[in-house]
Parts: sequence; C-alpha cells; structure tokens
Amino acid sequence: MIGRIDEVVFDCADPGALAHFWADVLGGTPQRRSDDWHYLDPPGWTRVAFQRVPEGKVVKNRVHLDVEVDDIPAATVQAEALGATRVGEIHADTAGSFQVLRDPEGNEWCVVKPA
Repeated sequence: MIGRIDEVVFDCADPGALAHFWADVLGGTPQRRSDDWHYLDPPGWTRVAFQRVPEGKVVKNRVHLDVEVDDIPAATVQAEALGATRVGEIHADTAGSFQVLRDPEGNEWCVVKPA
C-alpha cells in the first residue's frame, strides 16, 4: 500500500457553488479555504474538495461518484431541485439500478440502489 485517499477533488469554475450543491447532496458543511478552494467533509466519508481551474469541462468524467439512495426517482427529483440535470433514464441490471445525473458544472454522477 502506498497511502490512503485524503480527498476527492473536482476541478471547476465556481468552487463555492459546487461545495454548497454537494453539501446538499452528501451532507456536511461547505468550508472556504480560499476563493479558489472550497471543501466539505460528508458524514462517514472522505473530504470532497473543489478547486477553481481556468478551463471548462469538455468531455465525460473518467471518475464519478455513485451516491447510494433508497428511492432513485425521489432522489433524482431532489437532485434536480438542487440544480442537477438528469441524463437518460434509470438503468437496471442484476447489480441494481442507477440514474446518471450532472452537477451544476456538468460533472457526471449517479444515484444508485444496489439489488
């Protein structure tokens, strides 16, 4: 083992806005380290941070968060009310079900319900 995850960092245009969005999704209190760096510590999970970068998002994420929920349709509606965008329909297979979403800056993530 080399080490452990310290935090998951999102590159973004507006760190404060994304920190508030993700705090509403995951829990925790948004914290400001500087105008260019905000973060939150969701209960029971590692730190999630947001750093300002000059370039915009142009392609699909190579890594994304799966957020476990009890009710995918209800969680999707709640996420959309916070500023998320739904991508396609709910997918289901033997492992469970998931709905792809995008956060306010277009980062893909999923609400999931294991089988």
